[in-house]
Amino acid sequence: MFDFFKKKKNKKDIEYLDETNKTEDEDNASDQAEDNEEVVNEAAISNEEKLMDEEACDDTPADLESDVSDETVELQENDEKKSLSFFDKLKAGLSKTKKNLTGQIEGIVFRHKKIDDEFLEELEEILITSDMGMETTMDIIDYIKAETRKRKLEDTSKIKDVIKEYLVNMLEEHEEKEELKDRQRVILIVGVNGVGKTTSIGKISYRLKEQGNSVIVAAADTFRAAAVEQLKEWCTRAGVDIIASEHGSDPGAVVFDAIQAAKARKTDILICDTAGRLHNKKNLMNELSKIFKIVDREYSGAKIDVYLVIDATTGQNGIIQAKLFSETANISGLILTKLDGTAKGGIAFPIVNELKIPIKYIGVGEKIDDLQDFNATDFVNAIFE
Repeated sequence: MFDFFKKKKNKKDIEYLDETNKTEDEDNASDQAEDNEEVVNEAAISNEEKLMDEEACDDTPADLESDVSDETVELQENDEKKSLSFFDKLKAGLSKTKKNLTGQIEGIVFRHKKIDDEFLEELEEILITSDMGMETTMDIIDYIKAETRKRKLEDTSKIKDVIKEYLVNMLEEHEEKEELKDRQRVILIVGVNGVGKTTSIGKISYRLKEQGNSVIVAAADTFRAAAVEQLKEWCTRAGVDIIASEHGSDPGAVVFDAIQAAKARKTDILICDTAGRLHNKKNLMNELSKIFKIVDREYSGAKIDVYLVIDATTGQNGIIQAKLFSETANISGLILTKLDGTAKGGIAFPIVNELKIPIKYIGVGEKIDDLQDFNATDFVNAIFE
C-alpha cells in the first residue's frame, strides 16, 4: 500500500518537471527541450530504479516483520498463560458470582450509610437470592448483628469485611487436615451423571502424582458408554495406571482387582470411579453399597474417603444432591466443579455450613491443572475482593 503512494508521488514529480520545462524561454526551446528530455528520462530512470530497490527491500522485511509480529504475540500469550496463577483463574472464574453477590452488596452499602434494620433486610434478600440458602443467610445476619454490637460498628462500609470473616471461619471450621503419609488411601468418587466425575479423577490423579504419590485408578463406571475409554485417556495424560474391564462388567469386580493391584504394588492412593447415579435409583445405590463393602473387606488397613462431585452451575440443586447422597454414603469431602463462568458459586457456603462436609477440590477450567486444593481464604477473597 505504501509503495502505491510512493509511485503516485513520483509520477506527479515528473509531470511537474514537464510543466516547468514548458515555461522556459522559447528562444532556447529546442535546445532546452532536448536537455530537459534527457534530465527527465534520467530522473525517471533514477526514480524507477529507486522504487524497484525500495520494493525489493520492502517485500522481505514486510514478510519478516509479519512473521516476527505473529511469533511475538504468540510468545506473549504463552507467557501470560504460564504466569496466570490459580488464584487469578479462580478470580476470573468467579467473576459472575462476584458480580451477583458482591456487586449487589456494594450497591446497598452505597445507598445506606448506617447499619440498621432496613439495611439488614436488603442484605438478607441479596444473600438468599445469591444461593446462600436460608439457613446460612440467617447465620450471617446473626453474626453481623453480634459483631456490630461487640465492635460498635455503624458504618456499612465495614460490612463486607464482617461477612468475609464469617465465611472464612465457617469454611475453615469444617476443613479436615490431611493425615501424614503413613497409610494407603482409597478415594471413591460419586455423584450424578454430567457433573464431571471422570475429568475430576484425571485431574486429581495428576495433582496427587505431582505431589509425589503413586496412584492407581479403578474404572468402575462400567455402565456409561465410553466412560472407560475417556478415563483411560485422562489417566494417560496424568501419567497414572488404570485397572479397567469391558463395558457392562461388574463394577465390584473391577474395584476388587484394583485393590489387589494397589496392595501388590504398595500404591499410595487408589481412586475409584463409579457410575453416575441418583439417590432414587435403588439398584445403583445398592451397587455403591456393594463397592463400599468390598473396599472395607479387602483394604481394611487403608484410609477410605468418599468424595461427592457437585456441579456448581446447578445452584440449589447441588445442595439437594449433597443432602441425599449424605443419607446413603458417609461423604467425607466435596469436589466443586465448573466454577468458571457461573454466577452460582455461592452454593459452596450452604453446602459446607448445613452438611458440615469440607470442600476438598475446586475446578475452574478444562486443563489438567485447573483443579486445585480448596483454600477457604482464597475462595472468599476471589469473590469479595
